[in-house]
Amino acid sequence: MNNITTFKIEKPARDVFEAFVDPEKIGNFWFSSSSERWEAGKTITLEYDLYNAKIQVDIVEVEENKKIVFAGGQDHTVTITLNELDDSSTKIQIVEEGFNENDPNFIHQILDNKEGWVFVLTCLKAYLEFGVTELRGGLLKG
Repeated sequence: MNNITTFKIEKPARDVFEAFVDPEKIGNFWFSSSSERWEAGKTITLEYDLYNAKIQVDIVEVEENKKIVFAGGQDHTVTITLNELDDSSTKIQIVEEGFNENDPNFIHQILDNKEGWVFVLTCLKAYLEFGVTELRGGLLKG
């Protein structure tokens, strides 16, 4: 089972791509910090200060302005694909794979994951299109 989330961002693909791979930019919409620029073969440490969380992801593939693939916890793989629609807009699609349909918590996991990606892409859109950098701290669980 894959989880697919798609948005349209009114910015060129290079701007969307840089928001993910540039450690100075990722903190404006997603994690608080990234240990370094995302490149294939690197292990990146991501920190989320609000939740006192730190994770590591392995960057599997990077195709400039088009694709980012990384692997993280729970044996999941995430593929971010960018399709530039014109000079000023990009379709971004995030596919997360690795869910176990036989897990008794499967439905909860897939819904929670979908909610997370929708929120990340909403924050990305707010950041890139409107300069909003504090939205990412607004999602509450429980």
